[in-house]
Order: sequence, then C-alpha cells, then structure tokens
Amino acid sequence: MSHFDIIVIGAGPGGYVAAIRAAQLGKQVAIVERESLGGICLNWGCIPTKALLKSAQVMDYLKHAGDYGIQVSDVQADFNSIIKRSRNVAEGMSKGIQFLMKKNKIQVIMATASLSKANTVELVDQEGKKSQITADHIILATGGRAKQLPNLPIDGEIVIDYRKAMSLAKQPKKMVIVGAGAIGVEFAYFYNSIGTQVTIVEFMEQGLVPREDADVSKELAKSFKKAGIQVLANTSVEKVSKTKDGVTVLTKDRKDGKENSIDCDIVLSAAGVTANIEQIGLDKLGITTDKGLIKVDANYQTNIKGIYAIGDIVPGPALAHVASAEGIHCVESICGLKPHPIDYNNIPGCTYCVPEIASVGYTEAAAVAAGYKIKVGKFPFSASGKASASGSKEGFVKLIFDEKYGEFLGAHFIGNNVTEMIAEVVVARNLETTGHEIIKSIHPHPTMSEAVMEAAAAAYGEVIHI
Repeated sequence: MSHFDIIVIGAGPGGYVAAIRAAQLGKQVAIVERESLGGICLNWGCIPTKALLKSAQVMDYLKHAGDYGIQVSDVQADFNSIIKRSRNVAEGMSKGIQFLMKKNKIQVIMATASLSKANTVELVDQEGKKSQITADHIILATGGRAKQLPNLPIDGEIVIDYRKAMSLAKQPKKMVIVGAGAIGVEFAYFYNSIGTQVTIVEFMEQGLVPREDADVSKELAKSFKKAGIQVLANTSVEKVSKTKDGVTVLTKDRKDGKENSIDCDIVLSAAGVTANIEQIGLDKLGITTDKGLIKVDANYQTNIKGIYAIGDIVPGPALAHVASAEGIHCVESICGLKPHPIDYNNIPGCTYCVPEIASVGYTEAAAVAAGYKIKVGKFPFSASGKASASGSKEGFVKLIFDEKYGEFLGAHFIGNNVTEMIAEVVVARNLETTGHEIIKSIHPHPTMSEAVMEAAAAAYGEVIHI
C-alpha cells in the first residue's frame, strides 16, 4: 500500500488541474483515471468538438468563397477525414497531459477507484487486479456523462450521445437532435454545415440556448433558420421507434398538444449531463448528496473530513473551466492558502456554433427579477467595420448595467469569435468596473472588441456609430 498527501480520483479538467496545483505546492500526489487522461472534456468534449466545428467553419468559408472574390468549385466534406482529424487532435492533447503529469512528478494510476474508508481508495486495474492506496486528503473529480431522458433511452445505435456523434462511421442524411443547449446547437451547426438535414427538438419555450438571454436566442434562431435547420421549441419527445429505413421520432407540441412524426437516420440526445457519483463509495462513508450531486462546503469538502468533491459532481455550472477553478481552490485551501471564494455569478459561458455565443452574469430578465433598475446597451455587428470587412455581420454585443451605481451586471454576445471577447467582461466585473469606465477605456479600431465599448456607450446614450 502506498500513501500520498493527496489522491485525486478522475483526470478531467478538474482533476488533473487539482493534481498539478497540489504538486506545485509541494504535495506528493497520485491521480487515478479509469479511461484517458484529460477526461471527457479533452477526449470527447471541449477539444474534439471544436476540431469538428473548425472543419464545419472551413466548409462554410469554401461555400461562400465567392463572397470574398475567390472562386472555388466542387466543395465536398470528407466525413471520415473530419472525424479522424478530430480524434487526432484529442489524442495529441491527451499526450500533453501525460507530459504534465511526468513533469510535475504526479503518480498516474490507470484503474477504477472507489472509497472504502475515509483515507483509503480501492483500486481495480484494467486486468482486474485489486489494490489499495491511502492519503491524507482525497479529491473526487469523476465528472459527468450524457443525461438519459425517460422517453429517449441511449442505445448507441438509433439514439446516440455526444461521444458517438463525434465518431460515427457514416454521415447521416437526416438527424434529430433533442436538446438545444450548447451541445445540441454545436452539433446542429456541424452536421448541417457538412450537408446533414437537421431538426432540433427543445422542451423549453424559448427554443435555442434556453439559458441564454432571450435576444441571443432569437438571433441564433434567425441564423439557424437561414441555414435550413428546423427548430421545434416547446416540444417534447414522446417516442422513438426503429423503422426499416431508420428512425421515427414522435413529438408533441406542449402548447396545443399536436403530435408530429419525424423520420431520420439517427437521434442525438443532447439533454445535458448526469454526475458520475455511482459506485465510488459514497454510501460506505455516508457522504451527503442532494438531487444527484455531492454537497460540499465553500472549500469543496464533503461532510466527511478529508474527502472533497469538485466539477460536474457538485452544484454549479458543469463547465471545464469551473472544474479547474474549483480544483485549484480546493487544493489551495487544503494547503492553507485561504483562497477567495469563486464568484459563480461571474462564470463565462461559451457556445461554439456559428454564430458563436458568449455570456456572463445576469440576463436582462434575471436582472429585472433580482430587483435591479437597469440600463441596457446593444451594439450590432452590422455597424462594425471589422465585422463588415470579415464578412461576419451577424449578431451583437448586449451589456446590462445597474442604473443606480453603474454596476456591470451582465454581458451577452453573439457573433463571429465572440468567445474570444468575453474575458474582457469577466475581468472588468471582477474589478468592479462600471459602465462609464468601459466607455472611457479606448478600444482598438477596427476590431470586433470595440463593440463592447460601443454597447456600453449605447446604454448611457453616448454611442457614436449607430
């Protein structure tokens, strides 16, 4: 039996980041992973999906090359090559994590782990051999998996999850995507761009990206309609049936009860994630859970001393950068550094379809519901010189400020490369920057980012270019 200062269970963006930070602080660390270093994000989520989306974006550029004075003919998507590139990108990144583990002298154990005592981890390796390791502190970072809906059991054949969607052997001609959050709209954009006929079914009334600001949802709906993506909002999936030629999806409009059937080749379930908290020994130790998530304190310690949990298995946004931040905070707390609590109202969210979406803080509706009197500024990219020059005039920047004190309440972007712009707002809000300070911060011209300054000016009646 080996003893460590800290054992991390799960090597996703929460786990491996926590392990590296612990090693930096002089701790002897082991990390246990049952599948691949980097977890779902690096191997089957964040990174490989962005590789797929880049291929789709290149396809879009080629289709519209004539708009830029360049003639290109006979443009075709090689589906298998696109998939292969995505997998190669993921494999390369996973090797990078292996290097970081070696560099930081972290012991990597490829095995399935579970808790048996407060400081003991049971291991079963890939050959079925059992062993134990112990630690003063154990961090659970076991991540999540695709959520199963009652009427939509994932079988990997006619109903698939995001993992299968990025490794199909053959491109489907018709696809139904259930769920219009980030995962759903990203895959909708990808498959539509390479020629698949896509229908999105969303349970919520808002339709596309239902957690985003309503104006962003409407703008994306316009873009998707133009691209030929059909969206059925406020609609439930009642039944999925295998047919001779593919799949039939029975849907019901939640407003009028009208039923409709859609024929397709395959159904992608993109209804969110479920935490991986089963069979890791929570019951043995009496670790408290609530609604499928592990309850933790402000420093991510469970009700059992020395056992911690971070990432998708605790309350909060199921995002890679959140898991990483929680992992660093947890380790720094263990090491006595007293880190500042994470501000969960200043977590940026990004969606990488085209147009891209990025947001942070309150939506307009949420700010009003919270009792704020607000000022809202909006600047369309159609008025941006850089957007016009690049041929990407879709979208806008929308900023929300508190009327009384000028507090920066929220930001909502939709357009080309806006996921690279949102960090400005995150830093500004962290520094308690006001609307007037944004207006007086000179932004470079011509850039997409100057739309942030213009939107702030619009909120205060000082906008120049609209």
